[in-house]
Amino acid sequence: MTSNPDRPGGEPDAPSTPERSIRHVCVFCGSSSGEGGRYLDAVTELGRVLVEREIGLVYGGSRMGLMGRLAQSVLDGGGTVIGIMPRALMNREVVHSGVQEMILTSSMHDRKSEMVARSDAFIAAPGGLGTLEAFFEVLTWGQLGFHRKPCGILDVAGFYRSLGMQFEQASREGFLNDAHRRMVLIDDSPTRLLDRFEAYTPPEVPRWIASGET
Repeated sequence: MTSNPDRPGGEPDAPSTPERSIRHVCVFCGSSSGEGGRYLDAVTELGRVLVEREIGLVYGGSRMGLMGRLAQSVLDGGGTVIGIMPRALMNREVVHSGVQEMILTSSMHDRKSEMVARSDAFIAAPGGLGTLEAFFEVLTWGQLGFHRKPCGILDVAGFYRSLGMQFEQASREGFLNDAHRRMVLIDDSPTRLLDRFEAYTPPEVPRWIASGET
């Protein structure tokens, strides 16, 4: 696997062309399907919108749950899918064998670094601890100035309503400044969320620590 300078520890790539800044979106979501069919329907629609906009998908590489449905939706529409999975999790029973590219990494941290390198924006769809952990690490890297890419939450059926309230609480109590609060784009429509990604202007925040100190 080749290294990419746009991960923490290197200099970012040159900005994408203005006419089409979002070429690949990384989506974090559950390897379970959730209760009922609404979450599966939501990621199916997200996949359809990505294909419609000619945006490639970067995701965790599984064929299970929401992850698998999202990837299959993009593939069924003729889109491009890049899976990124740690070797320790590689299993023929769960890995999606139909994606155009499957990247194996040596650790979970390297997996997220590769996702940042390969993506122009990030979405958290419904999921559990792994989804939240990955999204918050990428969001924190943005806060620290290691990337300037939009981070959004697809709030399906109010799944992330309480998380949005927590962001507001952290802001009111002085733990999250307004510039960093505005970094988190929350919407229940994949179309609107991608529109907001295209219009996103990252905050001018200082790089608090050297990238090698993460």
